[in-house]
Amino acid sequence: MARRTIKVDYLARVEGEGGLKVVVRDGMVQSAELSIFEPPRFFEAFLRGRSFAEAPDITARICGICPVAYQMSCVYAMEDALGIRVGGALRDLRRLLYCGEWIESHCLHVYMLHAPDFLGYDGAIDMAREHGDAVRRGLELKKIGNEILALLGGREIHPINVRVGGFYRVPHRRELAPLAERLKWARQAALDTVRWVAGFEFPDRTRDYNFVALRHPDEYPFNEGHIVSSQGLDIAARDYDDHFEEHHVARSTALHSRLRGAGNYLVGPLARYNLNFERLSPLAQQAAREAGLAPSCRNPYRSIIVRAVEMVYACDEALRIIDAYQEPESPAVPLTPRAGFGFGATEAPRGLLYHRYRLNADGIIAEARIVPPTSQNQGSIEEDLASYIGDFLDLPDEALQHRCEQTVRNYDPCISCAAHFLRLDMDRG
Repeated sequence: MARRTIKVDYLARVEGEGGLKVVVRDGMVQSAELSIFEPPRFFEAFLRGRSFAEAPDITARICGICPVAYQMSCVYAMEDALGIRVGGALRDLRRLLYCGEWIESHCLHVYMLHAPDFLGYDGAIDMAREHGDAVRRGLELKKIGNEILALLGGREIHPINVRVGGFYRVPHRRELAPLAERLKWARQAALDTVRWVAGFEFPDRTRDYNFVALRHPDEYPFNEGHIVSSQGLDIAARDYDDHFEEHHVARSTALHSRLRGAGNYLVGPLARYNLNFERLSPLAQQAAREAGLAPSCRNPYRSIIVRAVEMVYACDEALRIIDAYQEPESPAVPLTPRAGFGFGATEAPRGLLYHRYRLNADGIIAEARIVPPTSQNQGSIEEDLASYIGDFLDLPDEALQHRCEQTVRNYDPCISCAAHFLRLDMDRG
């Protein structure tokens, strides 16, 4: 059989740079390898020798779309090391800040990065010519998410108002009233988004994923809970390293993560949804069911619907928090530096994010470790490609290439702050 090669030098609508090589022999996919060749970013090294108090501002710079996730994971780990807990209104404000990030990040992916795949456009600009109302709705939704970040975080990107122990400043109740009115519109727009994306055509593909996410006894997970899996794992964040391991593959500068003895797993919206459906608000559950989703969904192409359902929940939760908000007596709880280890895990829009720190007695960071969602999903992305591409081999090169790209974008991978991600080398020799 003659060799057949498909190359995509640059794939837009994902973050980072990398390459994909698919090898096909006798009509069967032999391998699918996702190679990441971005340069190291050294954030863990930047943190060593810095004060614990500086860490939230430093970690926020890791991502311009999900800075809150890095900040929250950092502050929870630091507070664990310092032996303090933040509750009451301060904890609620942290959840409200997370709501803003989920709204703006999910909205960006749904409208600008993923929807064009289902509607046959190269990008959101082309899509806007025929779907202008939808794109304008998406932009306004994202703006409202950013307004939450600006009010609580001090600015829309890389917030500067978050600190270990709480905030530098907390809002007055009157400042939240205009935001509540905006969020009522946003909640309806999120419901409209669920209905819109539910009308897309989805490949009928499922896999038996090992889902991993946080689970809290009383709420849909943002920033607290045990790490659980669909195969029975149930651990605290401090036990993460006993059950998960990262390994290096020669083709990639991004580490691959796996469960010890269980292999690859999946984090992100699908994992949260499958492990926490009953903790969604009644409105979000109803929206999911009306969109044709059962309490369990294993089709990664339908993850765009799940993201929209999570937007409904984030708007609902934000309105609940604002309605119940009472200003705390202090913007932060008192703390004293001490030596120790701290562990934190929160749910970034793209999935579980883990931080571990070792502090010296004066509060200086001696060690830092950060495991982002995309490195945890690398193995699952490759398995999806190997599994699903074989069902599409009868497609012409261009259509097959698009299906490969769409399969990667199901994950909304965030590999770096660059604009391009995938180079596809399709070997059909």
